[in-house]
Amino acid sequence: MTIARGVALAALALAIVLIAVLLLRGGGTHQYDLLFQNAGQLVKDDDVQVGGRRIGSIRKITLTDDNRARVRVEIQEPYAPLREGTKAVIRLTSLSGIANRYIALTPAPNSAKKVDDGATLAAGSTTDVVDLDQVFNTLDPATRKDLQGVIQGFAAQYQGKGEQAAKSAEYFNPFLSTSRRLVNQLTEDEGTLTEFIVNSSRAVTAVAERRDDLADLVGNTNATARAIGQENVALGRALGLLPTTLRRANTTFVNLRSTLDDLDVLVAESKPATKRLAPFLRELRPLVHDSRPTIRDLRRLVTRRGADNDLLDATRKLPGLQRVASPTFAHSRQALQKSQPVLEFIRPYIPELTGWFHDFGQSTANYDANGHFARIQPIFNAFSFDDNPAGGVLRPQGLSQKFEGLQTGVAKRCPGAASQRAEDNSAPYTDNGNLGPDDCDPSLALPGP
Repeated sequence: MTIARGVALAALALAIVLIAVLLLRGGGTHQYDLLFQNAGQLVKDDDVQVGGRRIGSIRKITLTDDNRARVRVEIQEPYAPLREGTKAVIRLTSLSGIANRYIALTPAPNSAKKVDDGATLAAGSTTDVVDLDQVFNTLDPATRKDLQGVIQGFAAQYQGKGEQAAKSAEYFNPFLSTSRRLVNQLTEDEGTLTEFIVNSSRAVTAVAERRDDLADLVGNTNATARAIGQENVALGRALGLLPTTLRRANTTFVNLRSTLDDLDVLVAESKPATKRLAPFLRELRPLVHDSRPTIRDLRRLVTRRGADNDLLDATRKLPGLQRVASPTFAHSRQALQKSQPVLEFIRPYIPELTGWFHDFGQSTANYDANGHFARIQPIFNAFSFDDNPAGGVLRPQGLSQKFEGLQTGVAKRCPGAASQRAEDNSAPYTDNGNLGPDDCDPSLALPGP
């Protein structure tokens, strides 16, 4: 053997070793313990999967002190290390098999904290499998007996029909494959599927609680359908007229479209006003609440049972009242028109008239055993006053001197001068300047505001 051939053989052997190392060498692995209520017929070397792909296997199954199943799994990188929040579920590839179990992992988000190698996932992060016999054990004896009858009935149904069943199985395979894809789509979002099942259960429970109402609804629907069926002639006539109605309705809807376009302008203009509508309605609510008794009384006033005791009866009698009252109102209007000049003349003398009534009432307010009497005090010059340095002296005057200088018509007061002067100069009354100095003196008025 030459040296070159030996070097070539050595290089070939080295390449084979490198290829074997690369092919046979696996990535790093991590081991974890999973706690289950029971092992669910798991065995050593069963798969550990994520999304249907094998990422590890079961290495050991032991029993804890509190009679729980401790399952040690070995997971390959890059699916390990696990993170806090990872969920583990024991699943079955089919209901009819026994040694067909595996553990499905639902990894936590990458942002979660890593779990140390050899750590334990507690029972709160794991879910046991439900075996078929557990489902059967939940049934009472009568139900299990009925189920046995169903299975025996299937056996009797397929007895002697194997060839037909084989042909149907040929078409059953596409059905199963499509069903498998459907189930895979459903299991991609288990949370939504679970929520849908739970909500469906709640809906069915609610419907079951109202089964009496549902039965009445079905009965009423049946009666309605029967009544519609009995009116089939009228229904046929209505269906015959329906096309014409729809054509006319189409025209109406077309015109309504333009109306709505014009209505948009109104809505746009009313938006600023509607901003204050909500506070107004909130403040209006107490008023509406408090007005209920008033509206109730008003309803009784408007429509009360019996004759001649409500507003409707009064309204019916208003025409007769109108016929009687119209001449009266016409005569009253004429009387008011004729009395207007009298009122205009006497209106300025109202203060004097009021003062006369006031003073006359006071003057005749006194009475004795003979009845009421009036006190009258005439005023005239009964004394004269002598002013001298020694002191003033009052001297009585003679009878002729008492009435000397007595004058009348000295004070010419204007109408309304018996009261204080008004701020708008309406009193004393001068008739817009028509009463001159020869008629009255407007400066003669009572003092004070």
